[in-house]
Amino acid sequence: MSVLYKIKEQFLNQELSFQAARSSGPGGQNVNKVNSKVILKFNVPESQLLEESEKALLMKKWAKKLDNEGNLTLQAQEKRSQVQNKAIAIRKFYEMLNAAFQKRKVRKATRPGKGAIEKRLKAKKIQGEKKKYRGKDW
Repeated sequence: MSVLYKIKEQFLNQELSFQAARSSGPGGQNVNKVNSKVILKFNVPESQLLEESEKALLMKKWAKKLDNEGNLTLQAQEKRSQVQNKAIAIRKFYEMLNAAFQKRKVRKATRPGKGAIEKRLKAKKIQGEKKKYRGKDW
């Protein structure tokens, strides 16, 4: 991870907003009393740290995950602790961010080798021979 990315990550944390709510996850009777679910929100268009090209890319890739204002909403309720759920939500956010900025490998078109072509034709010939001897005329 580059130094620039770590600096960017530190400032991106300031643009994240968090909200706590009652969780439906583990916790027993505690679930009814404690707000352990964490909801993370990140507004893509209003981000001060992202460049316009990065915002456009995120808007395109996360189109189904964003609301009308361009807010990305993530929830974490796996743990009983609000602090642990907050860490999980932040981790999910950065995983999604890394996946969005990952460049896809370009596929190079290839052809089958001579050996593969010969093998395929030989298999076809054998299958044709089998079928040839099945008929009544033989």
